[in-house]
Amino acid sequence: MARVSIVMPTLNEASCLRRTLRHLSLLDPPAAEVLIIDGGSTDETLAIARHTHQAFPQTEMRILLTEQCGRSLQMNRGAEAATGDILCFLHADTLVPDDLVTVVTDTLTDSTVSCGGFISLMAGTQTTRWGVSLHNYLKTYYAPLIFRPHLFLKGMRLLFGDQVMFCRREDFWACGGFDAAMPIMEEADLCLKLTQRGRIRQVNRVVQSCDRRVAKWGTLKATAIYLYIGLLWGIGVSPAYLKQFYEDVR
Repeated sequence: MARVSIVMPTLNEASCLRRTLRHLSLLDPPAAEVLIIDGGSTDETLAIARHTHQAFPQTEMRILLTEQCGRSLQMNRGAEAATGDILCFLHADTLVPDDLVTVVTDTLTDSTVSCGGFISLMAGTQTTRWGVSLHNYLKTYYAPLIFRPHLFLKGMRLLFGDQVMFCRREDFWACGGFDAAMPIMEEADLCLKLTQRGRIRQVNRVVQSCDRRVAKWGTLKATAIYLYIGLLWGIGVSPAYLKQFYEDVR
């Protein structure tokens, strides 16, 4: 079985990191390694990561520090340090199934597939965001169909970070990895590039993502922002401009 490296960028994720790492410690089979790349947390994120290290007896866990924060930059740093055949990019507020490694490796045994991701179910302590989750699921298909129809026919699907994207390490670097200059939509940009190397697949399995952004904004505002950003990105507006509509929420 191919070796899977899980790459997780963090920045002040103390509220959810312990739970996410607990799920990773239950993976069967285990990942080859878990790399946490921190962008300068000022809360208990690093302390939690170091304390949880003992829960991974069969998995190498490394904590890397970057002088600059930014998901693209941090994930590229993790990819550079990774030794696995497959890179799996995981947000610190997302919970994965215990057979993650099997699903990832089985998906990429198909040489025509260059990248995959899961169905993201957004939920919090009080509710499950069914409507937002359904829209995000459909967006994987309708966004490339509307804005990049020629690539949709080649197998492009638009995946985002909370869908736990994964790809072969050689394909990731062959297309240049994440664009470190992009403050938002870096996953969509990677999908565009990876489509040149094979189909993008959304597997029929669920991961659970934290609803903290929707909880702060409200369902209607969050959906409107997601649609607005997607529309502007689709017609070529700079991600640097789009970032102003997508505030960080912790």
